[in-house]
Amino acid sequence: MIHAEAESLSAHLTTRLLAAIAAAGGWLSFDRFMAMALYEPGLGYYASGQRLFGAMPASGSDFVTAPELTPLFGQALARQVTQALRAAQADEIFEFGAGSGALAAQLLGSLGERVRRYSIVDLSGTLRQRQAERLAAFGERVRWLDTWPEALHGVVVGNEVLDAMPVQLLRWDGEQWFERGVAARGAAFAWSDRATVLRPPTAGPFAPGTVTEIHPQAEAFIRTLAGRLRRGAAFFIDYGFPEAEYYHPQRSGGTLMCHRAHRADTDPLVDVGAKDITAHVDFSGIALAAQDAGLDVLGYTSQARFLLNCGLLELLQGADVRTTAAAQKLLAEHEMGELFKVIGLARGVQFDAIGFSAGDRSHTL
Repeated sequence: MIHAEAESLSAHLTTRLLAAIAAAGGWLSFDRFMAMALYEPGLGYYASGQRLFGAMPASGSDFVTAPELTPLFGQALARQVTQALRAAQADEIFEFGAGSGALAAQLLGSLGERVRRYSIVDLSGTLRQRQAERLAAFGERVRWLDTWPEALHGVVVGNEVLDAMPVQLLRWDGEQWFERGVAARGAAFAWSDRATVLRPPTAGPFAPGTVTEIHPQAEAFIRTLAGRLRRGAAFFIDYGFPEAEYYHPQRSGGTLMCHRAHRADTDPLVDVGAKDITAHVDFSGIALAAQDAGLDVLGYTSQARFLLNCGLLELLQGADVRTTAAAQKLLAEHEMGELFKVIGLARGVQFDAIGFSAGDRSHTL
């Protein structure tokens, strides 16, 4: 169940989506549906002022991110950021999709005067307000941007930002590919498939009935980053797989998932705007888009290995039981340690990134 305010917002968003479907001739591609469900001004999940982040459902949150679990996440990442800032001879960090501001606070607190300016690019005005409250102590060093800067010189970070970028859905019936979109069914929504020339990035094999995703918006984001990054590095942390795992024949249902009240479901067509919609990241696609656009791949590894390389165990020395338990969630294979990955990209700098010093999996991309 959703509470009254969320239910009202969902009803208004449903009306707007039904109008968009009608205006599009009765069929809306899923990436457009997902974009509206998440980002429609004032109504979308990330644009409506709902509480999204928190460690427990009792907080009114829907999911927890690594920086919300423990500040050790940002403190470990800060070591990698410090190395990259030095290599780039820079003093600015750019964060995309800063969420509650927890990671920004951890990085700024760890790096101190090493960071002259912290620039946040976030589409959500309501989240900006929460971020501003949390980061008030850092004064004018923090700024918010509505659009990409013309040029970036420094370090870019993004934690769970790529997974929230709209995806297109494809279905294989055993003979041909269809693009899966959304149609109206009375006052609700239903899946509707159309034949398409779109294809996954691999030839398969795919079992009949397979539904999977492709990621043109996330790859376009990386190409835009490549066009703006003059000198520096970028680190993206998210759940996902390399191509061979992402499009494995046994993953016939794809990775699309919804999150609400710390529970997951697989139906994005109900309670629109009241829950998160995500898809895992195809890190091979991200790496290829980066390389094709002129970026270097610094490395790719699991979150657990990255944090260990960045000295998380050292940071844990003398920690209390609660802090140690939170850190275990960052590292454990059955929690975030293996599902989440880190990819590093760079332009105009040469250094051996400490986060990938052991356990680099770039060869799997």
